[in-house]
Amino acid sequence: MSVNSNKPCLLTGDTPTGRLHLGHWVGSIENRIALQESYDCYFLLANAHAFTTREDQPQAVRESTLDIALDYLSVGIEPEKSCIFIESEVPAIYELATWLSMLIPYPRLMRNPTIKDEIRDKKLGHHYSMGFLWYPILQVSDILSFKAELVPVGEDQIPHLELTREVARRFNQLYCGVSSHSKDEDSLEQGGVFPVVEWKLGRTNRLVGLGGPAENGQLLKMSKSFNNAIFLSDPPDIVQKKVMSMYTDPKRLRASDPGTVENNPLWIFHDAFNPDKGWVESMKEKYRNGEVGDVACKKKLVDLLVALLEPIQKRRAEYKRESGYVLRVLQRGAEKANQVAEKTLKEVKEKIHQIY
Repeated sequence: MSVNSNKPCLLTGDTPTGRLHLGHWVGSIENRIALQESYDCYFLLANAHAFTTREDQPQAVRESTLDIALDYLSVGIEPEKSCIFIESEVPAIYELATWLSMLIPYPRLMRNPTIKDEIRDKKLGHHYSMGFLWYPILQVSDILSFKAELVPVGEDQIPHLELTREVARRFNQLYCGVSSHSKDEDSLEQGGVFPVVEWKLGRTNRLVGLGGPAENGQLLKMSKSFNNAIFLSDPPDIVQKKVMSMYTDPKRLRASDPGTVENNPLWIFHDAFNPDKGWVESMKEKYRNGEVGDVACKKKLVDLLVALLEPIQKRRAEYKRESGYVLRVLQRGAEKANQVAEKTLKEVKEKIHQIY
């Protein structure tokens, strides 16, 4: 349970490398909003993580941090119910990461497929910092600092959650006397400090981007880094421009040509955002038979996305006009987050006999 609530604790967050987009919406944000009533929620902005690939852009990281905080408020995360905070404002997270790093072998860290994917997709080669390898450890500390029991995430974050679970088990067994044969759900009753966290995936685990496939033939996920995203703050004309230029079936030259639905972003988006499943299945069949073109189906998608984003953008504009409001929310969030994380750190240092 959370320190300040009888509700179980939920934590998740985002690395501020840009504004939030539709991939975040279906991957995690919908779950965050839905779970605010039943969980004590902590939503963090992992600004230090952004420096792993943007160390030369500190002002951009700052702006993105504030942009995402504004996005949080605009999608319906309520600061009266949930704690929104910036990671670097909670020093206990970094000290806990140092202690926990001793429980993570280097080869285990390098087996993390998300690390490998980022090195490949961002073409980092061997040119990445020690901080780049440190950020999965920070992510473990983010979660364990708040003793989170649930983390709503996209599919690509599961390797980080697996590492977090391993570290929680290892700490509980090594320092708290929890049996290695005990069930995860019994670890706290046996004296463990950390719950073994569970995750909750979104209804669309990995939304593809607007562009074509990567060199390996697989469609890239939606990401600012790949310039293939529709942002929650994109106005209608930008949404229309992006959708109308999105990658579909490269072999289809005319509307009368048979089209491929599978692995086609147009239909992946309709599956994700079109509530009229009858229309989707009917149009897929017509698309396969060359009875409907890309343009008509893209226009329908534009209407759906504009309707989805309109109330979000209206709230965003209202919060943006209220001078200083976002910073006040973040300051209040940091106060609560520090209280919780410092309590956890004290427990950890007691267990490892490092309070002098």
